[in-house]
Amino acid sequence: MKITLVEPKAPDLHIWSKFRLPRLGPLLLGTILAREGHDVEVYFEETVDLDWNRLTTSDLVGISSITSTAARAYDIANRVRASGVPVAMGGPHPTFLAEEALGHADFVLRGEADLTILPFVEALQRGSGFEGVPGLSWRRNGEIAHNEAAPFVENLDALPFPDISLSVGPIGGSFSQRRIIPMQTSRGCPYDCSFCSVTGMFGRKYRFRSTSSVMAELRHHDIAGNHVFFYDDNFTASPRRAKELLRAMLKANITPCWSTQVHTDCARDEELLDLMQRTNCETLYIGLESINPATLKAYNKKQSVEGMELSLARIHARGIDVHGMFVFGGEYDTPRTISRTARWAKDQGLATVQFLVLTPLPGTRTYREFQEQGRILLRDWSLYDTHHVVFRPRLMSPEELQVETFRAQGEFYSWSQVLSRLAEGDLLNAIVRAYAGNHNRRWLKKNRDFVRMTRYLGATK
Repeated sequence: MKITLVEPKAPDLHIWSKFRLPRLGPLLLGTILAREGHDVEVYFEETVDLDWNRLTTSDLVGISSITSTAARAYDIANRVRASGVPVAMGGPHPTFLAEEALGHADFVLRGEADLTILPFVEALQRGSGFEGVPGLSWRRNGEIAHNEAAPFVENLDALPFPDISLSVGPIGGSFSQRRIIPMQTSRGCPYDCSFCSVTGMFGRKYRFRSTSSVMAELRHHDIAGNHVFFYDDNFTASPRRAKELLRAMLKANITPCWSTQVHTDCARDEELLDLMQRTNCETLYIGLESINPATLKAYNKKQSVEGMELSLARIHARGIDVHGMFVFGGEYDTPRTISRTARWAKDQGLATVQFLVLTPLPGTRTYREFQEQGRILLRDWSLYDTHHVVFRPRLMSPEELQVETFRAQGEFYSWSQVLSRLAEGDLLNAIVRAYAGNHNRRWLKKNRDFVRMTRYLGATK
């Protein structure tokens, strides 16, 4: 079959626009299909325009969507279906709102589709047998049917290495000449933050690939002079496993610059930090979320401000940068919480930050609670990008949350901060901060009308 897979572009400016790093799901599914002889192309719309001739002459188009890209995904699906080509959707948003997605697609593959994509395509070729595909939502005799949930992939080693060459456009991008190589070594997260959909999509059980499998993929890629980004939601959820992998990298002398996402508790293990340093870990992306203890507890974050400060000091002592991610708008947050956070982030020496607006994403506990409480104000999915306020906060107005979040980001990425980095001789970080500050100003200019509208949202009941 001629199969085209698409990841739609984000609806608005976002902090990662410069990097254009796609999710690995479409590439992995494309690789599985290509190995069975199917003609597969993968389009990441952030990096390349869609080839509508290719899409409308395919035998199947698959579209992967998160919540913020759902509106664009539906637009693509509608146009493709109008040409008579069947459309299957997957990813977090269709998984949690399958019936909505079926208003625009013929099929929805819920959850992990690695084990179900081939049975689904075989059923599509036969024109029968859809009831035997786990995780499939579809129409049977005009009625929507939801098959039993798809199983999680227990043996991640059985999956092929994602074939990056299937991507029609380039993958990665950075402020230097290095290419970013995406890899994933685990799935699942043992934590269960109230605003995060990872556990709903991939479960709380931490599943990881063997060290030999990861090492084989590292050897498979041209990593010389490039940067490896480990896509794991929590790379160090198992310190024992992480240390085993890092030791293997040292032994094989395969130590490219790399970065990944971790929890602050990784810094409890001094040996783990030493191995990170020795293997050229460049940046750790950490969900710090808040410096308000009550908010941390409400988010089910399982960390304290004092613990975060100790962890950051230990990480910085190894020369590793930290990208701190914060979520504003929790039940106990006020404008003062936000302004204090900007100062704290600078005092802690964070290299970069993301100050995000709490967003009730489908599939999260936050979404369910806000829906029950009638606090969701807007349901335009294109606004669910963690930059726009779409709900009514408890201790401040929507306008205060919107304005203070971007004021804090402007303070962190101010020209004085850029100059201070230049004075320290850190040219790359100065460039990154200048870019982020410019991005912040461009977003505010483009969204001026929305920011004004938040004042009206605060007045509605």
